[in-house]
Amino acid sequence: MSDQTATLPAVHLRVPTHEDAFAWHRLFDDPEVMEFFGGTSAELSMYEELTARQRRHDAELGYCLWTLLDADGEPIGFTGAQPWPRDWGPTGEIEIGWRLARPAWGKGYATAAAVATVERLRAVGVPSVVAMIRSGNERSIAVTRRLGMELAETFTTPWAPGDPEPRRVAHCFRLAL
Repeated sequence: MSDQTATLPAVHLRVPTHEDAFAWHRLFDDPEVMEFFGGTSAELSMYEELTARQRRHDAELGYCLWTLLDADGEPIGFTGAQPWPRDWGPTGEIEIGWRLARPAWGKGYATAAAVATVERLRAVGVPSVVAMIRSGNERSIAVTRRLGMELAETFTTPWAPGDPEPRRVAHCFRLAL
């Protein structure tokens, strides 16, 4: 990690509550935020299932996708890690990730949250992480570089119903902890 991390904003991570499903749904109801995640907002039920799954991950694994709070304690997104959930890509690996509401972009929150995530993962003995980032998502690629991650592989994603593009390129970045 670089000297840039010394000037990062204060962030707090907490295990997501059921109420956070509503916050995530509201925060991510933005085409710009969802550009690399299918382009459209997800249903509230998806966030209810996601927050419930993250509570299980935290209880069973000691890590999850945590709700990301700013210095005032307001939710601004999520960050954390979870087992790679798909049958393609880096199966069997632990994926680190982040998603922030549009007003939180460009302020160092994603990097601060990713640094905090890496520290927590080291503390519970996770040996390495990957970050899967779609081609063109330069903001997230910049966060991986600030963490010291290196491009390891490139995957072609399978087509998903409703996705306007039949296949997309996703980059797999790795970091040994």
